[in-house]
Amino acid sequence: MNNDRFLKACRREPVDCTPVWFMRQAGRYMQEYQAVRAKHSILDVCKTPDLAAEVTLQPIERFPLDAAIIFADILLPLEAMGLQLEFAEGEGPVIHNPIRSRAAVDRLAVIDGQELRYVYDAIRVTRRALDGRVPLIGFAGAPFTLASYAIEGGGSRNYVATKQLMYREPETWHRLMDKLARVVTGYLRQQIHAGAQAVQLFDSWVGCLAPDDYAEYVLPHVQLIFTGLKREGVPLIHFGTGTARLLGLMRKAGGDVIGIDWRVPLDVAWKTVGYDVAVQGNLDPVALFAPLHEIERRVEKILAEAGGRPGHIFNLGHGILPNTPVENVAAAIDFVHKLSTR
Repeated sequence: MNNDRFLKACRREPVDCTPVWFMRQAGRYMQEYQAVRAKHSILDVCKTPDLAAEVTLQPIERFPLDAAIIFADILLPLEAMGLQLEFAEGEGPVIHNPIRSRAAVDRLAVIDGQELRYVYDAIRVTRRALDGRVPLIGFAGAPFTLASYAIEGGGSRNYVATKQLMYREPETWHRLMDKLARVVTGYLRQQIHAGAQAVQLFDSWVGCLAPDDYAEYVLPHVQLIFTGLKREGVPLIHFGTGTARLLGLMRKAGGDVIGIDWRVPLDVAWKTVGYDVAVQGNLDPVALFAPLHEIERRVEKILAEAGGRPGHIFNLGHGILPNTPVENVAAAIDFVHKLSTR
């Protein structure tokens, strides 16, 4: 690798400066991405390896980032398992046959992952194009987040249908979560074999759960994934939002790197999960709309909270938002590198 500081930080090794990458760094805030999307749907981009690689590389060509992340969508495995997925204009993802019963769970296929080979092909194309410039990250949605989409039929504010199934039919819930965990494990394993040099598990909606519910209904299934991937020998990142009260349990569930959102100070979060794991985060994505001096102040504060300890990867607390000023993204990356130079 020409630039391996991201991988070193994942392993808690010393680096010359703090590595930085951003979730959704390939996205709607970039004109290059908008040009591709003007001609192709999200699913078309995901399922066309050359297009997925092109979009993955757009932020790497534009910014001095320390890692790329393959362009895909967390819901792709649900479609392969038998759910009807559509990205409705202005509405986001929609599942037209949501899961509401044991029979629907039983009908879900436990795929071996070959149905998603277009993702692996995109990883291979991207690795060749990167040619060692920076590492490539693969990813998947975590079982709870996938289950919530599958049950609600799309995004949700209160996750009523999800929690109803969880509380009323715990056996059905655990069967669903076990299927999802096994599919995600195989999916990530094949991404690694295709060339992903680290993988991230996105549990974007798990923050809606109380700690006791996480421990009972989620933790064993996430543990299955991380245990299954440990032997693959690449860094495993465990990320969620709204997880200040869940961080200790997430650490128990697994991961070499724990993602931290912006609702908890980085130093408090790191102390909670323990200094024998790396941490990733945790600038508020909305801070990228602030004046440059305010972005610099916030970057400096997060770096100070990390305290120069090996194992910090700078990122946002969630993904880059649409309409984020491109020049502010560039400035934030420069601030991280400049202010953390050892």
